Amino acid sequence: MKSEKEGLIFLSFFFIIKRKKWERKERSMLLFENQNIEFKQEYVPDIRKEVIGFANAEGGTVYVGIRKDGKVLGVEDPDGVMLQIVNSLKDALAPDIMPFVRVNSVEIEGKQVVEINVTTGTNRPYYLREKGLKPSGVYVRKGSSTQPMTEEGIREMILQNSGRSFELCRSMNQELTFHTLQAEMQKRLIELGTSQMRTLKLIGEDGLYTNLALLLSDQCETTTKVALFQGTDKEVFRDRKEFTGSILKQLEEVYQFINLLNKTKATFSGLDRTDMRDYPEEAVRESLLNSIVHRDYSFSGSNLVNIYENRMEFVSLGGLVSGLELKSIFLGVSQSRNPNLAAVFYRMRLIESYGTGIGKIERAYKTYQFQPEFETAKGVFRVTLPNRNEKQEREERAKDHVDTMVSLNEQKSLIVQYAKENGSVTRKEVEDLIGAGTTKAFRLLKELCEAGKLEQKGKGKLSTYVIK
Repeated sequence: MKSEKEGLIFLSFFFIIKRKKWERKERSMLLFENQNIEFKQEYVPDIRKEVIGFANAEGGTVYVGIRKDGKVLGVEDPDGVMLQIVNSLKDALAPDIMPFVRVNSVEIEGKQVVEINVTTGTNRPYYLREKGLKPSGVYVRKGSSTQPMTEEGIREMILQNSGRSFELCRSMNQELTFHTLQAEMQKRLIELGTSQMRTLKLIGEDGLYTNLALLLSDQCETTTKVALFQGTDKEVFRDRKEFTGSILKQLEEVYQFINLLNKTKATFSGLDRTDMRDYPEEAVRESLLNSIVHRDYSFSGSNLVNIYENRMEFVSLGGLVSGLELKSIFLGVSQSRNPNLAAVFYRMRLIESYGTGIGKIERAYKTYQFQPEFETAKGVFRVTLPNRNEKQEREERAKDHVDTMVSLNEQKSLIVQYAKENGSVTRKEVEDLIGAGTTKAFRLLKELCEAGKLEQKGKGKLSTYVIK
């Protein structure tokens, strides 16, 4: 019995010592802030940022009532502080973060401390409702501090955690207006209320605007740039214009701008006149629609249209959808990167059906010598339309140049023949002979002298030119 009693006493001392060690270990763990621990001396609204930072990262704990240096001060009214914290988190953060937060009162060193345990959220990124999905409203825990996220980081987190396409992810801007979209829908007698916006995927399951809504809104961040070059390369820049606003507004304004640059050339066969524009209007329309509907909007660059004397290029970011090759398009395979944007355009009768655009572009050039080109590289897709009139104009310019050269040679022959028959020729006689001005007459005589056919005698107005 004595040995059993001694054993129980030994075990009691063992557990007391062990507990003391655990308490010392726990206190030592609270001496410093780190990746998963944050101290607050008292409740302040900034606690919301810390909670967001932990929920957007690997989770962590905020202790209210502990000084930055780890000294435990405690809180006088833990129940009141906990209520204040819970109400603040419910009202100020979005999406709902409370399933991932637990607020308790714990005793540390004999004092009451409020403990806020935060686990990694499943609907990241979390943000301050009043600031929205931008760096001033989204935070993440890094090391022992909570920092604002960059816009690029926010976009990546949205894509990683949504498991959905870019167009269905939450828009970083929730203060959107839809004046252009409403006007276009009204013209087509299509109703656009909250229920229709949900059906069209402009509003997500969480009741927030999606990136599709951002594209169609007046606040659309993507722009379209049209550049006009002289000649056939980018060496000489003539003009550039950037179009902003709703993607629908850009579509209309860019098309009208290109239409002004799309010249018409008239040709005649007898009494019959034929007008032909540089670029088929159908091909321009389909190329522009293709560059807008199928591009990857997770890239922040602009849609590009480059216009040269001999061609027009439509450049869109993103390349082909993963799994497709360029030859797949010509086999009739179509898979839109933005099916919901395409569905909106289809409902608005801007496109007829999926996968028909390339065929329309090719048919527009069916009887023409030069054909449109479709090229893809990593992250980019380009459609090039040849200028149908440029080749004919180039041939006509070359013919005019040849005719001019023939005419000049004939005029020089007349001058030489006149000098042979009359022994010499003067500048004034050349002017009368070929009906030229003083400058041209002098230039032709100089060229004949340089060619060794004539020789100048005298100077100035008294100069004469004889056969050499």
